[in-house]
Amino acid sequence: MDIQDRTKKVQALEDIKAKALDMAKQGANSMDVRNFVSESSKRVAYELPDEDAFHKAATATMAYKQSKNNTF
Repeated sequence: MDIQDRTKKVQALEDIKAKALDMAKQGANSMDVRNFVSESSKRVAYELPDEDAFHKAATATMAYKQSKNNTF
């Protein structure tokens, strides 16, 4: 992920945080705030994917699965 995309992602997450805090201050239901944060974070992840993190996670998953298969 290049620096521009990372900056956009951080800004989007900061915006989500600000909106969630505003919702909480206005007395929104905690479940509504939680759902907003969850759905908004997913949207950011889809719009600005971190491919490096994906490859690291996929590699770790494959290594784990191979180690589980080699235990027996």
